[in-house]
Order: sequence, then structure tokens, then C-alpha cells
Amino acid sequence: MCDRENLAEWAQSGNSDWSVNRRQFSAMAAMGALSACATTRAAEPPLAEDMVSVTTPDGQMDAFYVRPASGKHPAILTWPDIAGLREAFKVMARRLAGQGYAVLVANHYYRSGKAPLFKDFPDFQANDGFAKAGEMRKKMGPDAIMRDASAAIAWLDARDEVDTSRGVGTNGYCMGGPFTVFTAAAVPGRVRAAASLHGAGLVKDDDPQSPHKLLDRTKAGYLFAIAQNDDEKDPKAKTELRAATKAAGRPAEIEVYPANHGWTVIDSPSYDQVAAERAWTRMSALFETLS
Repeated sequence: MCDRENLAEWAQSGNSDWSVNRRQFSAMAAMGALSACATTRAAEPPLAEDMVSVTTPDGQMDAFYVRPASGKHPAILTWPDIAGLREAFKVMARRLAGQGYAVLVANHYYRSGKAPLFKDFPDFQANDGFAKAGEMRKKMGPDAIMRDASAAIAWLDARDEVDTSRGVGTNGYCMGGPFTVFTAAAVPGRVRAAASLHGAGLVKDDDPQSPHKLLDRTKAGYLFAIAQNDDEKDPKAKTELRAATKAAGRPAEIEVYPANHGWTVIDSPSYDQVAAERAWTRMSALFETLS
């Protein structure tokens, strides 16, 4: 999972120069080079995008919404990592929308403030992000996320451009990984595919709301892409996930990737393009099953 131990790991790996990381990401975004990494169609559709507000039982959740500019498309609900909704997740959402989805990226910290609370991951690290996130996360238990997920999917289903004849997908990164299971459990009649990328806290044996204990409440297919250093810290988690998905009768692809926590997020110090592209390909294949 993403915690202070990762800071030492990033430093040992040579990825501690946060200013370089930021400059590289900014340059890539400015040139539009990030979209060139995509494994998508030869000609992607023009997109429309907005910052929107979703009414939840707890208030107004701001979110980034991007979709093809015409037609009807299946919806995807995205849960960002510990640093929250920011430009990196907008870039990744545009890529997914270019593959033919209506993508809503939630600000899961909306109870504490509007996004972006951190400009990028280097900003998160430089401004004591772990401590700040720890306080904000106290307002975001499983029940709260399920309320947010229900509201977000209802918001999506009310959009003319969302094809409600097809299932909804959800993806989540780091702390957002478990949120995909909470989403599938909150709206089992709609959520058909859930992808957790280096998800944290998927198996908590002493917690009755542990994601792996909620799988039997869902009707989704799953991708659990696990970071190698997360697996080293908790090697039994993947085995328990496999047993839980089998017991729940849920199809699941569970794999440990040869990359460290955060490898799929483009402004992360542990971003690994080769492993990230493979995970993207597997996630895309999962979302293609939405029907």
C-alpha cells in the first residue's frame, strides 16, 4: 500500500528527485505525448469534458467528467489514489474516454475540500500529504464510499450520453482499489467490471467490511493488479483474494506485477511504463466485457 515506507523505497530506487518527475510529467502533458502511450483505436473520437458536482447524502462531490462528444457509451467510475483527483487522473481519464467510455473521476476527499488538494504527487510528498490524507480518510469509511458510489452511478445513469443498457465499470488506484469493490457492492445491479490497480487494504481479516468479504454481494468481474512490493509485505493477500472470488463465484484475474506500488499512475515516482501499459491492456479487456 502507499505509505511512508514507500518514500524510502523511492529514494533507494533513484526516484527521489521530485522536481524532475514533475517537469517530465508537465512536459509530456503539454505535448500531448501521454495519449501516444495508449493502446486504443486508430482514430479516437473527439471528447467533451467538464468539472461537475454530484449530490451525495453527505454533500456535493466535485468530479471530472469526460466522454466522447457524441453517441451513447458505457460509464466508468474512477477512484484516484491517495493524492486525489488531479491533472494526472484527468489525463488517464481522457485516454479511457477515447476508448469509448463516459468516465467520471471522483474527488473522494470532497468532504475536506475541492480538488485538486495536491497539484501532483511531488506536491503531495512535499506538503506532508500522508498526514493530511490520514485526517481526510477518517471521513471516508466503507459506508461513506458506498453512498458516494451509489450517488455517482445514479448521476451517470441520468446522463443522456450514458448507455444504461450496458453495465458500469469502475477502476481504482492505491486506496481507491478497495473502493471498486465497495462500488460493486453498493450498486450490484449496475456494476459489472471492477479493476483494482495496486489496491491497498483489499484483505483485512479482522474487518467485517474488508473488500474480500464483500465480493459475494457483487455481480462484477474483477482485475486485481498487485504491486510486487505490496505482495512482499503481505504475500497471503493474493491467495485469500483468489479463495474469496472463487467462493463468491466472481470471475477474477489476480496477478502480481513486476513493478512497485503506484506503477500505473503517470505522476508517481514509481511509474513503470511497460508494466503500466500491460495493466492498462488487461483493464481495457475487462471493460470490453461490459454488456
